Amino acid sequence: MIPSDFIIREVKPQDNAELAAVIRGVLIEFGVPKIGTAYEDKATDEMFETYQKDKAGYFVVEHQEKVVGGAGFAPLDNFEGNVCEFQKMYFLPIARGKGLGSKLIDYCLDKAKQQGFEQCYLETMPYMEAARALYAKNGFINLDKPMGNTGHYSCNVWMLKDL
Repeated sequence: MIPSDFIIREVKPQDNAELAAVIRGVLIEFGVPKIGTAYEDKATDEMFETYQKDKAGYFVVEHQEKVVGGAGFAPLDNFEGNVCEFQKMYFLPIARGKGLGSKLIDYCLDKAKQQGFEQCYLETMPYMEAARALYAKNGFINLDKPMGNTGHYSCNVWMLKDL
């Protein structure tokens, strides 16, 4: 499979169940705590509805009409400033190692910049080494403390990128 076998598109209402399964499946695969992470977020079951607000977007990666990943952005909660949060980027194994992560990050951040955001913040876990390396490769730098209040207290790696 090559990256051209995959398409990036906006989330649709009918993607909700597939996306929730992808997100929770990846979290279980990596041994992520269920509490204090996206696993327990109400938004995980309502991805389409969650991103139908101003200055937000969520995009899925599709392969042979199946959702195999996705990522999005929204204004950073409980923070004054023009900063968005990069959110809920997860890929099934079939979509990994093909450059799709960088492609989806670029796609999301271009959309965020079009919405007027100046910086993008994200949170992840220290043992999600491939994700952290991908974020660093795409210009995110480590922070000493969190920004805003996302409610994901189990995520203790914080990163920021200027758009």
